[in-house]
Amino acid sequence: MDRIELFRIFARVVECSSFTRAADSLGVPRSSASAAVQELEARVGTQLLRRTTRRVSATQDGAAFYERCVRLIADVEETEGLFRQSASHPSGKVRINVPGRIGRLIIAPALPTLLDQYPDIDVDLGVTDRAVDLVQDGVDCVLRVGAIGDTGLIARQIGELELINVASPAYLKRHGVPLAPEDLSDHLAVNYASPSSGRVEDWEWSRDGAVHATAMRSRVSVNNAEAYIACCLAGLGLIQIPAYDVRSHIAAGELVEVLPKHRAAPMPMALLYHHRQHLSRRLQVFADWLERLLKTAVSA
Repeated sequence: MDRIELFRIFARVVECSSFTRAADSLGVPRSSASAAVQELEARVGTQLLRRTTRRVSATQDGAAFYERCVRLIADVEETEGLFRQSASHPSGKVRINVPGRIGRLIIAPALPTLLDQYPDIDVDLGVTDRAVDLVQDGVDCVLRVGAIGDTGLIARQIGELELINVASPAYLKRHGVPLAPEDLSDHLAVNYASPSSGRVEDWEWSRDGAVHATAMRSRVSVNNAEAYIACCLAGLGLIQIPAYDVRSHIAAGELVEVLPKHRAAPMPMALLYHHRQHLSRRLQVFADWLERLLKTAVSA
């Protein structure tokens, strides 16, 4: 096995904290990944990984070696591309994880365009509403919606997600139409609980450029976007939802926007990826494509 391949396997093991997950992501047997790291440790003359029954982590020497490896891998890929037109024809697999409905409604239907334009790029598309750890889950980048804490990752801002307030005609017939934020005390909301924290946020509304929050009465709580919309369609209360998510329901008359002048603040969207000096050309291409796609698809 050549040195660059050893570096690639070692880097993926560090990122996944697991020989099994690293091997699966690279499409090689676990035994091959373990043997590659052992060979690399013999070559450099030091222990690079700390192995336990539950987790694999880099030693101090391994962490320093990992940073060198990812730079060398990127340099090699860029150098190889000088003579095979990879700048215009990038190749390889992009592993990305995105929120459920964005993945199903926006990204998946548009992928044929990307793959036709770049026939040597493959996409491993993970779709989930839970928070994904790039290292633990072995992905190249994740799309996050909302505020981002100190993750230690590079965040590329790629637009905002416009939110609107909607209700079903049946709900509005029974409870009336809220005309101002002050009317919210007379209404019900469907609560959305974060799948990761279980926290339910207050109802947000804006006036004169300021954002306010109101605790809403609710008889139903959900932790899934499909259930959130389904409960609203069933007349169980008002919801705040990305505009793209309910565009078809509004067009069909199944949902109606309310309080259009008092929408919640838009939610920022960002693509997060590992802290590296160089990004692969295929990841740059995918990120550029995704930014253009989302800015067009999610506008209210």
